[in-house]
Amino acid sequence: MVQSQRSQHAEAASKVLAQLTQPEKISLVSGVDFWHTASIPRLNIPALRMSDGPNGIRGTKLFDSVPAACLPCGTGLGATWDTDLLREAGELIARECRAKSAHIWLGPTINIQRSPLGGRGFESFSEDPVLSGTMAAAIITAVQNRGIASSLKHFVANDMEHERSLVDCVISDRALREIYLLPFQIAIRDSQPWSIMTAFNRVNGQHMSENKRMLQDLVRDEWGWKGCVTSDWYGTYSTVEAMEAGLDIEMPGPPQWRDVLIARAISSGKMSVSTLDARATSVLELVEQCREASIPERGPEALLDTAESRTLLRKLAGASTVLLKNENQVLPLQRGVSTAIIGPTAKRSFFCGGGSASLRPYRAVSIFDAVSEQLSANVLYSEGCQIHNYLPPLGDKITSPSGKKGVFEMHMYGQPPEEGHKAIETLELDDTNIMLYDYANPAIKGNICYAVIEADLEVEHTDTYIFGVAVAGTGLLMLDDKIVVDNKTKQRRGESFFASGSVEETGRAHLEAGKKYKLKLLFGSAATSNLNSAGAPVFGFGGVRFGFTREVDPVKEIQLAVEAASAADQVVLCIGLGPDWESEGNDRALYGLPGAQDELIKQVCAANPKTAVVIQTGTPVSGPWEDCPAIMQSWYGGNECGNGVADALFGLVNPSGKLPLSWPKAIEDNPAFLSFASEAGKCHYNEGIFVGYRFYEKTKRAVQWPFGHGLSYADFNFENMDVQLDTDILNGQLKLSVTITNTSTNVDGSEVCQIYVSRTSQSDLARSVKDLKGFSKVAIPAGESRVANMTVSIKYAVSVWDELVDAWRLEAGDYKIYAGSSSSYTPLSGNFNIPETMYWKGL
Repeated sequence: MVQSQRSQHAEAASKVLAQLTQPEKISLVSGVDFWHTASIPRLNIPALRMSDGPNGIRGTKLFDSVPAACLPCGTGLGATWDTDLLREAGELIARECRAKSAHIWLGPTINIQRSPLGGRGFESFSEDPVLSGTMAAAIITAVQNRGIASSLKHFVANDMEHERSLVDCVISDRALREIYLLPFQIAIRDSQPWSIMTAFNRVNGQHMSENKRMLQDLVRDEWGWKGCVTSDWYGTYSTVEAMEAGLDIEMPGPPQWRDVLIARAISSGKMSVSTLDARATSVLELVEQCREASIPERGPEALLDTAESRTLLRKLAGASTVLLKNENQVLPLQRGVSTAIIGPTAKRSFFCGGGSASLRPYRAVSIFDAVSEQLSANVLYSEGCQIHNYLPPLGDKITSPSGKKGVFEMHMYGQPPEEGHKAIETLELDDTNIMLYDYANPAIKGNICYAVIEADLEVEHTDTYIFGVAVAGTGLLMLDDKIVVDNKTKQRRGESFFASGSVEETGRAHLEAGKKYKLKLLFGSAATSNLNSAGAPVFGFGGVRFGFTREVDPVKEIQLAVEAASAADQVVLCIGLGPDWESEGNDRALYGLPGAQDELIKQVCAANPKTAVVIQTGTPVSGPWEDCPAIMQSWYGGNECGNGVADALFGLVNPSGKLPLSWPKAIEDNPAFLSFASEAGKCHYNEGIFVGYRFYEKTKRAVQWPFGHGLSYADFNFENMDVQLDTDILNGQLKLSVTITNTSTNVDGSEVCQIYVSRTSQSDLARSVKDLKGFSKVAIPAGESRVANMTVSIKYAVSVWDELVDAWRLEAGDYKIYAGSSSSYTPLSGNFNIPETMYWKGL
């Protein structure tokens, strides 16, 4: 059926191609704006709309966008180890796409986390290629079954943010095949995504958007993939080279490398018309695939906050939590006893990481609110310490001139407001991180605009407050017409706004409780700033973010937290990072927790042995974990993050998540520690195939928690593993069954049966101790047993890449297969033999 549809789409595209003029063909191979492809009305070719991102559908607006459903981040989804649940998530993504009139979902992200420090590590599923590819295939299948295209990204090795458009990732062919390409190979084999997005970086000397060896020779010729290749935004660096390599669409538009440059390349003989035809055909076939969903061209964007969506988002948030430690049965929490909720992330709803994965959620439930709702006794609160990288938003401390709580007014001008000009538009906004990349108003000519932001500010405590302004443009923040922050007169380049903006400049003001202050911020667009001459790209009109916080004594804050912990029967201690620290645009500088969180953890846990620590991060962090009696990893859990955590803390949901990443004790233990940066334009992947748990097991280096680890309130026993091989080794399957018993008397739960394979015969190629090759999540009632049945391709289970013959080597010899609940706990094992060596390529 799929092959028949593909033939129909190809035939329809071929007929349309024959009717196109050359300018029309050229128009198809680049975007016309930030989110749309070109339309050709005379031939009924609609524009296609693309939308970020990996954990939700933002729509077409970065500025003042329509609220959306936010799913847990990639590592959170990966932690579920549940392909059925990922299919449900995919169906939600498809519904959200339809609500936003989007034809193409820019996701999922399946880059491998070489290091916990990667700025976008939270977007991807796992450090393991099999888990990554399998989870990707599940969500892609569900999305595309609803007629929405998936654009699998970022192809390939976009594993860090440092100099991402410049860096050349130098990777051995074997590591490239076995680690970095394998998740794409599995996802393409099992789900055939309609689109792939290229990475910013180079691989072995060639930018991915013009890498013919990867885009044509590998993906299209060897793997037989028939989809459409799209560049990442501003990730195209050439005209002829990218066209001939197989890059179908340059995004965004208007194009920088196509349009008239293609026409000139053809007229001068530097590029053939057949190359243009091939690229245009791919786009036309994608149009035909997307046409069947009947999503209107440039349609409206609607809010779809339904009870069904909330229920699923809560389920996803709960299923993603990983119980890392639970001594003395601190968890589940009790409802009828006094509880202290402590920590810098307790009241801040860190629902997603930063960058292109971010969106405006329907709602974002904090851990404090969700836990408080399930308690029937006294609740104490203390922030404990501050962890901001940028000062926190003003939130409910501001009121708009019209009286709306948590809202401010933004008056837009086409000319400087101080010259007496009238505002061309007034907007009411609630997010003080304002990105004007795609703001548009017909009254504004060119790239210069101005804004005056106004609100009333009122605080609860008389004290000194710190205000901050970071800007891609210029900004002056005033209280009662007195300048508090000047980020206009003298500006310094920083990491804000994808490194196109300034550092956050700060100023202090003494505020009295209950008094209203007139807050005003004067903004000039990116073109008004002298920082533009520094060379970083600026998107649209730039942006501004402003915030504030009370100036505190760190020692006193921890003491207040200790007092609260000592007065309570149990403690929920919420710590972590957040989108200020984990974001597209820059990698983390430190493996540790920011601020005084380490000291807060030590003192609170010492004050109350009934302390459950909730970590909110997208990737591992170091901390004084040995001092903590109970620890739960919650990731960035989406709209229902707080409810998912609370459900797991109280036992309404039995934690069943497993770590999709190894958790090293120290960053120096990580295999990429010495080579996780661009040096002189290159990053050498010196660890080869030994990424994540493969490295820790090979070097026998202890980790804080191993890959696949995750506890439960139930206990499980593994037994009776049966292994059978098909006789057709090259095309056959390895079939396994394992009996898992829930030995608890009254606690239902789910367990993940993880399958690893190890070669026991000698080989001339270095091997991992063992590799994940399959998994199955099984729900098991208390006191009952269930059989986990798994099927694994034999050639995928045992093959390694042989660089000498440029093919997969399915090597003869003896192998051992393991089953268990983590990479470090595999109580069952069996043996099998491969009788002869064979080589293969393709899928």
